[in-house]
Amino acid sequence: MTLRLFNTLTRRLEPFTPIVPGQVRMYVCGMTIYDLCHMGHARMMMAFDVVYRWLAASGYQVTYVRNITDIEDKIIKRAVERGISIRALTDEMIDAMRQDLAAIGTVPPTHEPRATDYVQQMLAMIHTLEDKGLAYRAAGDSGDSGDGVPGAGGDVNFAVRKFPGYGKLSGKSIDDLRAGERVAVDQGKNDPLDFVLWKAAKPDEPDDAKFDSDYGPGRPGWHIECSAMSCALLGERFDIHGGGMDLQFPHHENEIAQSEGALGHPFVNYWLHNGFLNVDNEKMSKSLGNFFTIRDVLKQFDGETLRFFMLRTHYRSPFNFSDGLLDDARTALRRLYTALDGISLPDTAIAIDWAKPQAAAFKAAMDEDFNTPGALAVLFELANECNRSRSADTAALLRALAGTLGVLQQVPRSYLQAANASHAANGLDPATIERLIAERAAAKAGKNFAEADRIRKDLAAQGIELKDSATGTTWVRA
Repeated sequence: MTLRLFNTLTRRLEPFTPIVPGQVRMYVCGMTIYDLCHMGHARMMMAFDVVYRWLAASGYQVTYVRNITDIEDKIIKRAVERGISIRALTDEMIDAMRQDLAAIGTVPPTHEPRATDYVQQMLAMIHTLEDKGLAYRAAGDSGDSGDGVPGAGGDVNFAVRKFPGYGKLSGKSIDDLRAGERVAVDQGKNDPLDFVLWKAAKPDEPDDAKFDSDYGPGRPGWHIECSAMSCALLGERFDIHGGGMDLQFPHHENEIAQSEGALGHPFVNYWLHNGFLNVDNEKMSKSLGNFFTIRDVLKQFDGETLRFFMLRTHYRSPFNFSDGLLDDARTALRRLYTALDGISLPDTAIAIDWAKPQAAAFKAAMDEDFNTPGALAVLFELANECNRSRSADTAALLRALAGTLGVLQQVPRSYLQAANASHAANGLDPATIERLIAERAAAKAGKNFAEADRIRKDLAAQGIELKDSATGTTWVRA
């Protein structure tokens, strides 16, 4: 079966054919790094981590680029508020982001470029657009010579109406967009739809927010960053460009306009977008009081539960976040680990035989636009078989298939015994549990069955489930 992707550009499922056989070049719009990552960010990062993993599992050599925007209005404002340099702020937030993403099991990209390291490439693209008549220096701003003639030091804007086909990604026509405009043209813009490629520095901005250029001191606009970085690292045409659905317009639409305007040809073959995140069926918003960072959630649930929770929804579907749904995901993940518990597993993952019926069914689901809910259904079928047969081969296949999604790779008993912050047994440490199990065994040996039952019930009340066997008693957190 051929891998099929839903291409936002064509609005249909298409067979995936890479430009270079056996190789995939993929770019994903990453973080604007002024604060901690929130659940919307986790949703996007996870979606494309799954894409990355599955392409690699399918035998492709993948070059995955996910950028970091480290210069932008919010970044400058936050650094000034905290009285630190922009670099100090962005370094701190990048470290925090990497810790959070590691906690939910995302694989680092091949390249993680910072926008500030590619300013010269951005300026080169802006000059190309200007030479082609697609960009213009704004009049009436800090670069104005006084008679309305643009000078050095002003904004540089992209002339949207001069690029044929603007709106092809989002399905928006220029006339419809223009008709919807209810604001006056920004000073220096020829048309409200035009967007900034180079922003002139403001007098009150710190020195580390300013870069030298032929246009005067300033900094790149947000849209030009991704065009320049993707072309620099992946070439002038590559396979996949991804990001959140909220980036489809205007960010990705503007990327297409400026990139194809500068290059003279298409630069991305497949556009992928993940669905929006809601909290209890409402849009996540600080003003609604339902805003959660990844770290907020990790205080209550372990990272693998959070990852498994997100895998249960197809990446293009709206994703609903709630504590109740997280609890359900935790219970479901524990069912899979429980199926593996007590079965002897190899130290390393097995090579998957894709001809096996369960593996073929798993692959069929993933090859249909990364259908993770369908793939998880196969894992639960294998778990049921493990519970019936206790087969080491079935357990090894279950773990190997789950590994392509980044779950079920911990030692089952260790995972099942790990304390969870949302759990009543959080404060009951393993040493105490083992001591109580020993006391229960002594009570049973002394035929004090009432005491043995009391210990079992007390542990059960604290979320500890005992499992008796011929070889002794083990325990897991319920």
